[in-house]
Amino acid sequence: MRRLILLWLALLLTGCGQQQATVQEAYVFGTRVEVLVWGARGVAAQNAVDEVLREFDRLHRTYHAWQTSELTALNDAIAAGRPHEVSAELAELIVTAQALTVQSDHLFDPGIGRLVALWGFHGDEFKPTLPDPGALAKLVAAKASITDLTVRERIVTSNNPAVALDFGGYLKGVALDRAAAILKTRGIQNALVNIGGNVLALGKKGDQAWRVGIQHPRSAQSGGAPLATLELHDGEAIGTSGDYQRYFEVDGRRYSHLIDPRTGMPVVGTQALTVLIPPSQDAGLRSDVLSKPLFVAGADWLALAQKTGAAQSLRVDGEGRITVTAALRQRLAFEPANLDVSVVP
Repeated sequence: MRRLILLWLALLLTGCGQQQATVQEAYVFGTRVEVLVWGARGVAAQNAVDEVLREFDRLHRTYHAWQTSELTALNDAIAAGRPHEVSAELAELIVTAQALTVQSDHLFDPGIGRLVALWGFHGDEFKPTLPDPGALAKLVAAKASITDLTVRERIVTSNNPAVALDFGGYLKGVALDRAAAILKTRGIQNALVNIGGNVLALGKKGDQAWRVGIQHPRSAQSGGAPLATLELHDGEAIGTSGDYQRYFEVDGRRYSHLIDPRTGMPVVGTQALTVLIPPSQDAGLRSDVLSKPLFVAGADWLALAQKTGAAQSLRVDGEGRITVTAALRQRLAFEPANLDVSVVP
């Protein structure tokens, strides 16, 4: 159950009309990826899907956090205190991530890669082992942040050798926006792109809006049913951060990959946080990124949602209580319909 996709494609939920779709799946970014094109068939549609998946693979290999990549080369240089020349693309990714880090009060911060590694999440399997307390305290005291980096004409320097970049909570959103751009350039008007539960919609599914489901964070308890469903309109993107996909347990306590940069500890008190982002050129990016700091913020999530422009948000707290903003509530159909849900402005 822990590996269930956060959001289900509308086509799979309804089980209808596959003859009108070109669908391809892959395993990239450590998760299942699906690209679905509706209404366009044949070589043109397949070529568009193939181009999207090639771009996903390139991004995954180029910015891998622990296998040899352009990102690990930069991290090695930071640790050694050396200036390092990066590609124009990586320089832009760093600058964009720095702005998002500041906007989120540093609760989203791709500079904490060493903390992520210390907790054992640089791998496909996680051992139920807690990190050495001394090593953890040292990293927390170092206060590593992507904002410690300076980028000038593609030369990156750092005043903090503890910084190590990990784009795990960032790159899927970048990939969604790249996919949308590729598909539009190829003349594809109607498509749904799903990267491990981060979903972006283009157009419609025939004469209907795309319908997706938000996974219940405790799927075993819900019988596998989604927590809620909603129609995803042209250009919108939705993303969820949860404690149920990448985690391990020790003495009955769950430790997820979502780490609070302030404490160095996996976040407790939140099971899942979903954001719905309106159409924009970076809707995919923001859907991936903004769910993280709101998840980390815990009880303060609503104030941060307002600050970051994530007006359509839903939180499931550590006790399973559901709170949703009024702007998103009107879009959702909960399962069951009489589910106890608190609505906030």
